[in-house]
Amino acid sequence: ITPEQVNYHGEHPYTGGEKGLYRRKTVPVKSLPPNSWGLHEMHGNVWEWCADWYAEEYPKQAITNPLGPDQGTSRVLRGGSWDSIGGRTRSAYRLSLEPDNRDDYFGFRLAPG
Repeated sequence: ITPEQVNYHGEHPYTGGEKGLYRRKTVPVKSLPPNSWGLHEMHGNVWEWCADWYAEEYPKQAITNPLGPDQGTSRVLRGGSWDSIGGRTRSAYRLSLEPDNRDDYFGFRLAPG
């Protein structure tokens, strides 16, 4: 993952990568290349609120999209933001915050279901 692909804090690269651009703000959707499904800015730019409640522990074995508990006090945010270090833009990384938190690092994505 590089800052040419994802909007994150490029001075803190992902797993030993080279330092890169730090934009210090969000970018408009479609500013960076899409992922293999044609979706833009799925990593970096803004943390995205998820419907899941946060769990202190998730399964250790490989599992696709493990769910948190049925209730809780903190929700999951995923994807990292423009101010995140590279490793926090991984889809597996989960941030935990109470749902009333507001900041320019957070957003959401509407998805038809």
